[in-house]
Amino acid sequence: MEVNSLPTWLSLLFMFSCITSLSYAARSTPSSTIKAVNLGGWLVTEGWIEPSLFDGIPNNDFLDGTQLQFKSVTQKMYLCAETGGGTIIVANRTSASGWETFKLWRINESTFNLRVFGDQFVGLSGDSSQVVAVANTPGSSETFEIVRNADDSSLVRIKAPNGQFLQAKTPVLVTADFPEDTNWGNDDPSVFVITKVRQLQGEFQITNGYGTEKATPVLREHWSTFIVENDFAFISQNGLNAVRIPVGWWIASDPNPPPPFVGGSLDALDNAFTWAEKYNLKVIVDLHAAPGSQNGNEHSASRDGSQEWGKTDANIDQTVAVIDFLASRYAQSSSLLAVELINEPLAPGVTLDSLEKYYQAGYSAVRKHTSTAYVIMSNRLSASSTELLQFASGFQGSVVDVHYYNLFSDVFSSLTVQQNIDFINNNRSADLSTVTVSNGPLVFVGEWVAEWDVNGASKEDYQRFAQAQLDVYGRATFGWAYWTLKNVQNHWSLEWMINNGYITL
Repeated sequence: MEVNSLPTWLSLLFMFSCITSLSYAARSTPSSTIKAVNLGGWLVTEGWIEPSLFDGIPNNDFLDGTQLQFKSVTQKMYLCAETGGGTIIVANRTSASGWETFKLWRINESTFNLRVFGDQFVGLSGDSSQVVAVANTPGSSETFEIVRNADDSSLVRIKAPNGQFLQAKTPVLVTADFPEDTNWGNDDPSVFVITKVRQLQGEFQITNGYGTEKATPVLREHWSTFIVENDFAFISQNGLNAVRIPVGWWIASDPNPPPPFVGGSLDALDNAFTWAEKYNLKVIVDLHAAPGSQNGNEHSASRDGSQEWGKTDANIDQTVAVIDFLASRYAQSSSLLAVELINEPLAPGVTLDSLEKYYQAGYSAVRKHTSTAYVIMSNRLSASSTELLQFASGFQGSVVDVHYYNLFSDVFSSLTVQQNIDFINNNRSADLSTVTVSNGPLVFVGEWVAEWDVNGASKEDYQRFAQAQLDVYGRATFGWAYWTLKNVQNHWSLEWMINNGYITL
């Protein structure tokens, strides 16, 4: 070796050493298997976790995304967007399904836009009184007031922008030209019986339901009281070593996020990191709600159940910017364990190509700021549990998140106590083995719960069911996280389950 080549050789050796060290650090499992709890319902609202948050919203059963069906009392038929949208509204359906369902966009407590199956909005056709569903974006012509009967809230009339009410004149002629006066009788073609098909209680619903001015103190009070420092002390004292914290994309714009979202959740997340450091806990920051919603559910802050995330490059780029913000802000915290790039994207609305494109960019955004934090990639719902294994294997420090619930499927609706436990010991054990591959990504059971569809189960039954899951999910190479720490439904609350002796860690 020539002397003048020595510096170059030493530099190369140093670089190789750093790369090797990085690879080892990222590939190795955590120093101890992660036993975590999700802080669900805190920084991303889910009404079923804390329903009282919505109590102060006027007309709170008509929030954004509420799906309604309207049956004419005279025609005895349902309103329908013909062909699902793009043409006229009719009243000639004897039964109701997708084309006969209208989704609310709330403007205030009584005024709404009505979105149809094909995503167009109900409105008036030009200067006429003909009711159509052709607009892709709502405007003044697509703004309606829903007037409820004071004595029977299942009866409504729909006031159009021209000041007249919708009426089903014939099965194929729905117009907005009925006068104000009514006796709410069965002979009034402007009266409809409503059926509520679905309601959402997520972040969009609570913020737009209250309005920014009223939502701000409600949510800031919730953020400062629902999860507090004592909760982190409790977690650390009960055999857990980490928390998974769901956040929404608007947190990156705090303190002035785009309407209707309100600022303040970033301060709460800062507090969480401070408390985690104090009690020697690790933090997984989980992007639970992506722009446009990745699954159409309330926990992804969907406005009306639609799934728009990943359909455009701009949408993906915006999400990458959120990840970059979070990684940059918390990279220096000793408690940052991992960044989860997105929660539960739903196939086929989210394509594998768009998801992998995002994961590549999101991973790079995290690595800009930290070489040691794990990067978690969530499996798509309704897709193969193994579809990410080869892709994720190409990234140092990657983790694949799987969610295991003995719920939400007819498979579990008739299982007995023992059959549920056998399902964990056999089927879930096999599922976990399938996604645990040599030289592949680590595996994280990011959500599970000791709840099922069994009625009348005893405390001992729940204990056996919980222990079976602890035993099986304890074999996950990265670890697991219970959903969730607090919930008005006891078995969904790990705090309640521990305090009442259902789970011991």
